[in-house]
Amino acid sequence: MANPTLRGRGGTGAPRQRSVAAAARAAAKRSERTRRPTEPAPAPDPADTPPAEPAPSRTRGRPGLLSAVLAVLTLVGLVATATLGVQYREAERTAQARVAALAAARKAAPVILSYDYRHLDRDFTAARGHLTAPFLDQYGKTTKAVVAPTAKKYRGVVKATVAKPPGGDAPAASVVSASPDKAVVLIFMNQLTTSTQVSGPRLDLNRVRMTLVRTPQAWKVSAVDAL
Repeated sequence: MANPTLRGRGGTGAPRQRSVAAAARAAAKRSERTRRPTEPAPAPDPADTPPAEPAPSRTRGRPGLLSAVLAVLTLVGLVATATLGVQYREAERTAQARVAALAAARKAAPVILSYDYRHLDRDFTAARGHLTAPFLDQYGKTTKAVVAPTAKKYRGVVKATVAKPPGGDAPAASVVSASPDKAVVLIFMNQLTTSTQVSGPRLDLNRVRMTLVRTPQAWKVSAVDAL
């Protein structure tokens, strides 16, 4: 006679096993559904991905370039300032030259253009003190070869003065051109001449152009032209 316990277990064992297996499969599916969202997404195909735009590059050389630009601008500013300073000083020196040269011409002209046969050496020496080369040599040759013999022969006396315009106190002299070391002055001169060749004093109005240059001593005449 068969064992009832074993039969009972054997009769109910197959359905029970099937239910356990179904429950296991359901649990596995639930677990799979739970795990899927956390799984990493598949890598995209490089062929389907458009190339990314490159980010603006920030090179390390940019601060150096900025420094170079600032240095150039600073240099340009310094050069411009120096140029303006030189031009200002040049203008100031030229203005001072105009004043000094005009004063020197007014003082020198009467001495150079005057003489008296009774003391020619003294007059010529005084005139040479206002002169410089090349007119200094020319003046010496002319006075020695022409002026002195003629003045002594005819007892010539010439007194020169800077003319003054009617109703004006300022001498008739003006600067034609000037630079810091050179100036050209136009002067109107009155020359009163007496000699044995004329019956009485003769007044001549002459225009004289004088070129003056700056020397270590003072402004001196380097050329005289009668106009």
